[in-house]
Order: sequence, then C-alpha cells, then structure tokens
Amino acid sequence: MRHCAFWHPGVKQTKNKDMDRRELLKMIAVLTGGAVVGAEAFLTGCKNPETKTGLAFSESDVPYLDEIAETILPATNTPGAKDAKVGQFMTVIVNDCYDENDQKTFHDGMKQLNDAFDKKYGTSFMKGSPQQRHDFLVELDKEAKEHQKKRAESMNSQNPKDKTPNHYFSLMKQLTLWGYFTSREGMMKALRYNPVPGHYEGCIDYKKGEKSYAGLGG
Repeated sequence: MRHCAFWHPGVKQTKNKDMDRRELLKMIAVLTGGAVVGAEAFLTGCKNPETKTGLAFSESDVPYLDEIAETILPATNTPGAKDAKVGQFMTVIVNDCYDENDQKTFHDGMKQLNDAFDKKYGTSFMKGSPQQRHDFLVELDKEAKEHQKKRAESMNSQNPKDKTPNHYFSLMKQLTLWGYFTSREGMMKALRYNPVPGHYEGCIDYKKGEKSYAGLGG
C-alpha cells in the first residue's frame, strides 16, 4: 500500500496541490535547517525502493511519537499534534519514504532520546512532566541544529564515509510539522504557528479575531 502522499485521509485536495506541497516543504526546511528527508518519494507519491522492511514499529511506538510531536506542537486553543495523529503519520513516512540509513537513524534516535531523558531526569520520556519534556526538547533542538550545520558542510566531501548522517531529532521535527500541517486539524484550525522546541515566549502578539499559534517556541 502506498502511503507517501501529501494529504491526510479525509482532507480535500486542491488543484494547486503540487505548489502547496513544495511550499510546505520549503517552510519545513527553513524551520528545521535542512532539506526535508523523504521529499523526493513524497513528491512523486511513490514508495521509496530503498526502504528496509526489517525495522518495524511496535504498538507502543505510536503513542511515544505522539508525545514527542505534542511537545513540539502542543494543543492550546487549537488542536495539537496528538489530535492530528502525527505519531502514526511518522511511522508511515519513515516506512514508505525514508531510505535505509535514515530509517536506522530514526529508529535508533527513538531509543537515544528516551535514554538521554532518563539519564537527565531519572524517568522515561513518557513519564516525564510536560515542563521536563519541553525543556529537554529545547536543548535537543539546539543540538540538532548544530549537528545539521556540520552535516551541510560534510556533504561537500567526495567520500561518502565522510558525510554526516541526519540528526534524529531533525527528522522527528520535520515529520511533526509535515504531518500536522497536512492534517485536517492543522490545515483548518491552526493558521499561525510557532513550534516548540525553541525559546519560550510567554506572550505572543495577538490580534482580535486571529487564530492563535499552535505552538510556543521558534
């Protein structure tokens, strides 16, 4: 079954969907500091032939990914990433659109994130408080951005072994934005957004009648 498509089920497609796809990818690339992984397969709507079926997601992985995504784009007076079922979206894109290397980076990263959280707070990410999750992902996002800068420099090397792989959190953040803003909840109920992690803003300018931000940091 092919899942690598732009729209979530139940969301009406537009005549300008190809332009919309590319604009969304550009937006995500700017926010995450790198080209969107899986974009080529995404734009063609085809399953990536390089995907590996041996890396499977468990039933507990989707709720875990939902909580990561919800920390990035939490519910306020607009639906959050969990409402948009972003965790399930992540598993579909990783399975259908990622190559083997990025699949491995993503799966290994799920464990690395939880292990690092446990080392810092003495509990799993799923059991951590919302504030702990927020603070942790803010720091992880900074780490990922620095990593992606080094990766961009390494891509000029002629030797494939010298090229730095993607940071797993950059992949997670890309998929969160991608999944959310192609969902019914994201497209119809959240026009302005400022995703977590990033700097915390207790007050964000708001004009009467506008829809609020879907997230907290930039």
